[in-house]
Amino acid sequence: MGISQNEATMEGWLHTIRSNRFGLQFSRKRYFILHNTVLRSFKTIPGSEKEQPVRSAVIDSCIRVTDDGTESINKKVFFIFTIYSTSDINIQLKLGASSSEEAAAWIHCLKDSALKASPCQANNFPSSKNTCPFLRSQSMRTKNQKNSLHWPFRSSVHAEAMTSDVTAPSSWKIFGCQNGLRLFKEAKVWDSHGGHWDDHPAIMAVSMVDGTSEAIFLALMSLGPSRSEWDFCVYSSSVVECLDGHTDIIHKKLYSDWFPWGMKRRDLLLQRYWRREDDGTYVILYHSVVHKKCPPQSGYVRAHLKRGGYVITPVNQGQQSIVKHMLAIDWKFWKFYLQPSAARSLTISMLKRVAALKELFKGKQGNYSSKCLSREWLRHIHLPQTNDLIENEVEKPASAYVSLMDLNEEPDEFFDVPETSEFTDGDQLENEPSSELCPSGSNHPEITPAAGFVRKLHDLATQKKGYVDLQEVAEEDTLLYCYGNSLQKDPTCTLPCSWSAGDSSWFVIRGKNYLQDNEKITANGTLMQMVGADWLISDKREDDLGSRQGGIVQKHAAKAGSEFFFIVNFQIPGKSRYTLAMYYMMESPLEDHPLLYKFVNGDDAFRNSRFKVIPCISKGSWIARKTVRKRASLLGQSIETHYFRGKNYMEVDVDIGSSAMARGAANFLLGYLSTLVLEMAFIIQGNTPEELPETLIGTCRFNHVDPSKALLTLS
Repeated sequence: MGISQNEATMEGWLHTIRSNRFGLQFSRKRYFILHNTVLRSFKTIPGSEKEQPVRSAVIDSCIRVTDDGTESINKKVFFIFTIYSTSDINIQLKLGASSSEEAAAWIHCLKDSALKASPCQANNFPSSKNTCPFLRSQSMRTKNQKNSLHWPFRSSVHAEAMTSDVTAPSSWKIFGCQNGLRLFKEAKVWDSHGGHWDDHPAIMAVSMVDGTSEAIFLALMSLGPSRSEWDFCVYSSSVVECLDGHTDIIHKKLYSDWFPWGMKRRDLLLQRYWRREDDGTYVILYHSVVHKKCPPQSGYVRAHLKRGGYVITPVNQGQQSIVKHMLAIDWKFWKFYLQPSAARSLTISMLKRVAALKELFKGKQGNYSSKCLSREWLRHIHLPQTNDLIENEVEKPASAYVSLMDLNEEPDEFFDVPETSEFTDGDQLENEPSSELCPSGSNHPEITPAAGFVRKLHDLATQKKGYVDLQEVAEEDTLLYCYGNSLQKDPTCTLPCSWSAGDSSWFVIRGKNYLQDNEKITANGTLMQMVGADWLISDKREDDLGSRQGGIVQKHAAKAGSEFFFIVNFQIPGKSRYTLAMYYMMESPLEDHPLLYKFVNGDDAFRNSRFKVIPCISKGSWIARKTVRKRASLLGQSIETHYFRGKNYMEVDVDIGSSAMARGAANFLLGYLSTLVLEMAFIIQGNTPEELPETLIGTCRFNHVDPSKALLTLS
């Protein structure tokens, strides 16, 4: 390999995912090298410095990378990520990695390159019919490269440690230790009416396992024969339906030999969601659903998993992992049959599988094959195939992808279209139509990977997904309002479906000397005051709320006041489109705050690289807390974000539906929304000594927001 370790950012084998004119996807194996802001592709590992790439692309600040989870391409399953340009929605490149770790490393490096790139470098290149701005062919020579290394997979960029940017108390209390597992119980959760929401408190087991987080993750996700080596509770498992690359519906039948005498057999029908954090932590979340393809079965009582999951965190340079397993189960006993203590004993017995998993990895002495586990997991899943994707293209946002048919009818700007003579035997097999398609009965046009998420739960129960979360809420009549006051204010944070300003001391931000010591400090106050909030429902995406006549922003504009507004508008698409908007106001001149002034009057590339949110669930169940990351995130780098500048306001519209990861998280969160207290803080990131310490733009706190109480938008 002709690249030095100091100069290269990333290199390794990936698969390009393309579609032929019949709409069937196929893959091509290519060797990629990411060097500075140039991504190059080779058919083989370059043998010398002078070898020319097949194609190359310039990564500029308009480039975004999305994690699309897993996808089946002609009997092979890849961990998919897509590179696209915000400057041109027709520009995208779909790539597949053989493991989640490789995909995560590439995603991190590509994002890092985009952040370091000059604003929209690609715009400096001439465009033509056969040349698109960010995916362009170019002749490149590797200059001044020494210390040649064979470097099949390595990254010179390391993710920052995963530290929470929220100071919140723990909701867990230890109550015992068994088989090397520390056992914790969760504090009680109260609903929006002051009642106890859950009569089945969650219990968590925690232990250290001698294995990498990836290997443990694959062992937990596998539904094949290897599961019988450690899971003594589950008799059989199967995938009922795959919703997208991060979410599926699974059915589990439990052994009855560990149940009390006379207790009937139990099974579980679960929605499963997973994600990988930047530090290598894996999160797997479950809760019970109902599904038309898997009704209750004869001889089984269907237990109800209210919430559950795993968190696998790597420690000791990744050689070991801390595994947390949480369960809250309603075993569906008759009241007189077993006491609550006996039901808790059953839950603890199920948690003891972590001890079995620990012994399994200890016996393998680090030789547990992640590759074999990956094949076994992927062999048992049936992901959406190309046929489904083509049929449902009209449901996808334009920013998520271009038409696969159009992509193959036009000249490919990144890769040479392979001729028949170029195919190896393996390539020929890859180009054959796949026989491993989803069952003919599966029809879920609203749940493809780029489709919107968060719809009314009664819709989920009927003709769309075929399943419904068991925490369903009923619809209620909508009311009229004006923009900025559709959600009531409650400073005491006791009324359901209300908002208040959050406590800034809960959040930590970059301090004065952050560039030298990486130390963060507790926030002290906010730059602007929260003056209103909207919780709306509509049949279309609601953009630019600040310009709506009759709203609080335009009312102040009509009075020619000096007030300046900052609006954050979270757009949650689906069949029913939700809007959660926060309105902040300040009376001092915008020029008195240089960084905010620069943000308001800057370009979108600058805004995308600076606008951050810190989310936190201060009250709620464990599964809801794990759905939300308690750390600062640059929204514009992972989610499509639009900016609107008005005379007296700046609005940031965040299209959550553009992120597959956010969609899966929201599917879990929606069922618990009315039991949560959700807090957020917004910041413009400081990158220079003059911009530090950071200051919060504003905070917010939403108390038990009920989806059924969202108000209909005014026409």
